[in-house]
Amino acid sequence: MPGIAIIGSQWGDEGKGKIIDYLAKNSDLVVRAQGGNNAGHTVVVGDQKYALHLVPSGILNPDAINVIGNGVVIDPQVLLKELSGFEERGVNTSSLKISDKAHIIMPYHKIIDALMEESRGKEDIGTTKKGIGPCYMDKVERIGIRMADLVDEKMFAEKLNFALSRKNDIITKMYGKEALSYEDMYKEYIEYGRKLKKYVTATEFVVNKAIADNKKVLFEGAQGAMLDTDFGTYPYVTSSHPTVGGFLVGAGVNARAIDEVIGITKAYTTRVGKGPFVTEEDNATGDLIRQKGKEFGTTTGRPRRCGWLDLVVIKYTAMLNGYTSIALMLLDVLEGFEELKICVAYSLDGKEITELPSTREELERAIPVYKTVKGFTQEEITEAKTYESLPKEAKEYVQIIEEYVGVPVNIISVGPRRDQTILRKDFF
Repeated sequence: MPGIAIIGSQWGDEGKGKIIDYLAKNSDLVVRAQGGNNAGHTVVVGDQKYALHLVPSGILNPDAINVIGNGVVIDPQVLLKELSGFEERGVNTSSLKISDKAHIIMPYHKIIDALMEESRGKEDIGTTKKGIGPCYMDKVERIGIRMADLVDEKMFAEKLNFALSRKNDIITKMYGKEALSYEDMYKEYIEYGRKLKKYVTATEFVVNKAIADNKKVLFEGAQGAMLDTDFGTYPYVTSSHPTVGGFLVGAGVNARAIDEVIGITKAYTTRVGKGPFVTEEDNATGDLIRQKGKEFGTTTGRPRRCGWLDLVVIKYTAMLNGYTSIALMLLDVLEGFEELKICVAYSLDGKEITELPSTREELERAIPVYKTVKGFTQEEITEAKTYESLPKEAKEYVQIIEEYVGVPVNIISVGPRRDQTILRKDFF
């Protein structure tokens, strides 16, 4: 059976949660491999809406094993609250397995995150201030606290004592703030460790055994490829790799584990926070897209910046990730526009280019070169069950994407429900 990776092809918020849920209902194992609770998926099942931040979307499939991999950074307080919320709604969470190598977000990470962002002033990067970046910094500096440490009370005491002394120096000497209490933090977090211990294991063995046993394995992405710390719009990026390579490292599997890579692509473009956005419509058009698409963050509630579809970006992330399919999301949001614009190139300093520039400064100077097409205004597409039943103009929109990117659009979403999904290929 194939391993399938779900990757956001833009700046996140593409609708990954719906496709992950759609495929997770037939999966044997679902893996979250990067990011933290700075990401969020909204899943609609029947008349029930679920907001997920750390728990894999396969938790709604009672037959699936759900893995939080070593590449994820975990805020235990948030995770326990999320698990409790599922249990209160009758969802069994016993299938969850957490990597003993996943790093823990501590209170000092969140405090330092906020202090660093504040100190940047006008050059702030729009972080969610949830401690994600500082936790990854500790991981790279090799002073982080991992889940295996949290569930070992003696080891946790030693690691916390060492880490907190360094962090208190930063908080007090660099920022002039009050030091944090070791005793209070130890007591609070050791309780979290006791509650989470039953879920903790070496998950790389779980995932690789499932692959060896020919199980259906789904790799669940968070954020989007344009937020990758290397290949995204640096420095306005996340602190991990929401690209296919990040999934391999973050789950502990080799390159042969993934056969299908689905690029989740919103039918228009959005991003949250600061950073270059070539096709942004900071006007009535952008406001209308935001209103129709309900473009407000699952995690933060922040209004998203909106604009037309940028195929320069999609082709770039397709190259990086090797998409075998595109899932085109929220196509229904574009219904009612008399004409639609699709960015097929940039004009940079008077020269037309189709390769994504590397620097923020170049992207901020880039002007979109649009292909204008007729919108689909006459027909209701939310009830379409097949590609053939879509309006002619909607099919032409899909064909332009396929021809430009060179990847088939095998999934089309025409609404938030599971049954508002057109599948042009069987995956599981």
